[in-house]
Amino acid sequence: MPDPGPLPLTAADDELVEAARAVLLRHYRPFWHTVGAALRSRDGRIWTGVHLGATVGRLSICAEAIALGRVVMDGDGTIECAVAVRHPKPEETAQDIAVVSPCGACRENLTDYDPAALVIINTADGLRKVLVSTLLPLPYQR
Repeated sequence: MPDPGPLPLTAADDELVEAARAVLLRHYRPFWHTVGAALRSRDGRIWTGVHLGATVGRLSICAEAIALGRVVMDGDGTIECAVAVRHPKPEETAQDIAVVSPCGACRENLTDYDPAALVIINTADGLRKVLVSTLLPLPYQR
């Protein structure tokens, strides 16, 4: 798929961001559930997940991975668009829930399952959608 560059959000994308915020607010627990994600499959359904924190940090599981598991288990296995949002730490001055880019591991997972997936990120021009390959130009290959 040719890279169309950053794309503006649609009403469906706004709904996706709101779904990620809502799941995070519903399950937020400082240091345990601090990121929420929402993935829209190509059939239009939305799948959500929350970050699963762990005492041993490397055992934590990203919110995007939880949502992806739901898409694979209960959905059609496709990802049309994905977004993650982060709740600030209690000591941070700004307390707004904000869109964040997926971590490297989640970029790899999204690429593995749907290389044509779009991801909502925060840019200098506000929220935009980009191809996951823009965020991960040289993915791991077997």
